[in-house]
Amino acid sequence: MLLDANIKAQLAQYLEMMEGDVLLKVSAGSDETSRNMLELVDELATMSSNIKVEHAELKRTPSFSVNRIGEDTGITFAGIPLGHEFTSLVLALLQVSGRAPKADEKTIEQIKSLDGNYHFETYISLSCTKCPDVVQALNLMSVLNPGITHTMIDGATFKEEAKDVMAVPSIFLNGEPFADGRMSLEEILAKLGSAPDASDFADKDPFDVLVVGGGPAGASAAIYAARKGIRTGIVADRIGGQVLDTAGIENFISVKRTEGPQFAASLEEHVNEYDIDVMNVQMAKRLEKKDAVEIELENGAVLTSKTVILSTGARWRNIGVPGEAEFKNKGVAYCPHCDGPIFEGKDVAVIGGGNSGVEAAIDLAGIVNHVTVLEFAPALKADSVLQDRLHSLSNVTVVTSAQTTEITGTDNVNGITYVDRETETEHHIELSGVFVQIGLVPNTEWLGDAVERNKFGEIVVDSQGATNVPGVFAAGDCTNQAYKQIIISMGSGATASLGAFDYLVRN
Repeated sequence: MLLDANIKAQLAQYLEMMEGDVLLKVSAGSDETSRNMLELVDELATMSSNIKVEHAELKRTPSFSVNRIGEDTGITFAGIPLGHEFTSLVLALLQVSGRAPKADEKTIEQIKSLDGNYHFETYISLSCTKCPDVVQALNLMSVLNPGITHTMIDGATFKEEAKDVMAVPSIFLNGEPFADGRMSLEEILAKLGSAPDASDFADKDPFDVLVVGGGPAGASAAIYAARKGIRTGIVADRIGGQVLDTAGIENFISVKRTEGPQFAASLEEHVNEYDIDVMNVQMAKRLEKKDAVEIELENGAVLTSKTVILSTGARWRNIGVPGEAEFKNKGVAYCPHCDGPIFEGKDVAVIGGGNSGVEAAIDLAGIVNHVTVLEFAPALKADSVLQDRLHSLSNVTVVTSAQTTEITGTDNVNGITYVDRETETEHHIELSGVFVQIGLVPNTEWLGDAVERNKFGEIVVDSQGATNVPGVFAAGDCTNQAYKQIIISMGSGATASLGAFDYLVRN
């Protein structure tokens, strides 16, 4: 039995929501993956009378497509969509059966209005937490537009085909590289040229509170503002922010464990419960204080608000050495949970000896052949419990006082060079992957001198989240708050929102 009893019980409830018949066309061989895939398909068919099965010859074996009766819908799973992709399979079954997708009417119309033929292929890893967002978005597009098809390809099943794929998800369009990494439905549409322009924002009235950034701090700030009954908006490049790239979350009090994408989905769902104008896939490029505060977007639109809360978060810090940019997604990676399986049986390095770096090394040690941890300081900085676990692993080497000077390679990474800071001797290690885990840098460059920032680029705030500019507040990882944690960011978002409301009352 491929599905355990608990999963089957949950699946049965979802399959009852199917609104019409679905035909699974199955292309299988004699290999073990094909046998497991057939077992999965047969289990699905026995659980719902709406699911029919037909053997066929598809482009890849093993694979199966999900179709309306008498119509090729364009959704194919090459490999077995279990792990994080099981939800993608369930949604495909429901949506192909006729169940309405969870997308707003404007987005649905954008998808339907795309002209031409778009044949997408996405290489994924079943352990990747970022991949399902892409798979589900492209599957949805395939359901709504007959000119769009999408195939999910499990790199572990099609190793030879995916041998040059060094980061997941990796998206190809009509046989050519399209994008790497997490993308929302709105981001995919924007990249295809179907994004809102300045005219779509021209008629917006001034806001009372405008939040820039959609992570935990921004969501919290917007909800607190909306609950006051004042006109509230969010401008964000993606709702959820960096949380979307977080695997396990175990320190959000009252929730024993969750995953970043699930947490981000809950944030978005909560925001949507309120009358908040959410402007997603939008980047701010200028802030100017006049009678009100102006925020100019990259598409040229200008929004005005009585108060603004900056919650633009932070991103992974680059090591800044030759080879890092050149080999990004070609052996240089930042997410061990997503990209670790690509380096199965190979040698890799982790740059950084803090909690993130040591956790990455521990995770990778169970997948790869060998992990070398390079720490700039004389000792690791991770918590002692993590260090104890790391030192218990036989395929991990720790090098301290190591200054990385270059990541080498030709088409892909083939090594890393570092200098021993104590002896000043240079060393080179041959390997296939480098995971950079050296902390965060705030997303505040676009502000320039508009608000006060410290030497690290963090926005300086007071106890109410106020900046040095009247009416401008800030919260979360983009500020000089002491610790960068989800729960602290959410608290600071609430604080900044209450501070902004108090400012409105007094002004």
